[in-house]
Amino acid sequence: MSAAGPSQGANGAPPGGSAAAELANEAASVGVHQRVSQPLALLAARGITKRFGGVHALSDVSFTINHGEIYGLIGPNGAGKTSLFNVLTGIYSADDGEFTFDGLPLAGLKPNDVAKRGIARTFQNIRLFANLSALENVMIGRHVRTHANVIGAILRDARTLAEERAIEKRAHELIEYVGVAKRANTLAKHLAYGDQRRLEIARALATEPKLLALDEPAAGMNATETASLRSLLGNIRRDGTTILLIEHDMKLVMSVCDRVLVLDYGKHIAEGTAAEVQKDPKVIAAYLGGEVTLDLKGAA
Repeated sequence: MSAAGPSQGANGAPPGGSAAAELANEAASVGVHQRVSQPLALLAARGITKRFGGVHALSDVSFTINHGEIYGLIGPNGAGKTSLFNVLTGIYSADDGEFTFDGLPLAGLKPNDVAKRGIARTFQNIRLFANLSALENVMIGRHVRTHANVIGAILRDARTLAEERAIEKRAHELIEYVGVAKRANTLAKHLAYGDQRRLEIARALATEPKLLALDEPAAGMNATETASLRSLLGNIRRDGTTILLIEHDMKLVMSVCDRVLVLDYGKHIAEGTAAEVQKDPKVIAAYLGGEVTLDLKGAA
């Protein structure tokens, strides 16, 4: 993986003229402390509630995610973490409460519209196009940012051809960025598991998100692959994308997340820094079970 990111730029910002890249370029030139001029909260959740029959998957969950954070979401199986992702990204509708993203409400938006607004996600179970190449999978991720219409696709006019070349170029940059460039022409189903996970991240990044929501990206990875993922997450944040992370690998969560929200039975039970959360008695009882001791200094 290139240390400078896919553009090989001086500040590592991804290319393509996206708002995120422009923000990263500006921040690098004027200094990080001047970024306070933008609204602090990128995403605000207020009273999110989701019921399935008599089961409360989410009950009055509220939190905020600030620009530039890696924000962790943890909890035992069945705590409501993936349900929260599904409400956020328009797969489910909230029964109560609302999300505000970059100052605008998300209520009523379908998943494609949420992606256009600037939220991309990966899934707990890998959802790649198995019989397409790694490169083609990432190219598909660009569809929410393309402008060609049916007529252009039929006539193959200059604008459509130029856009196709730009899509392929960007896809190549992103698979290099996540570390699978050598397998660009390999069918997704033939990639190693860790490479499939990173490919999903590349496809999500192809939508130019302001917020990247990752659902257990380290699941099934070995220690070496997890260390590579940790580095990738740091690069993504450095290059201007905020991250919301569901993860069961507690060492990874505690080493990369600025703040952590803990859910249990769909309820908000704790929030704070990694050090604060791991000491909370409710978290220990509900999730850590009193058996997990983490050396944060060693994990960083």
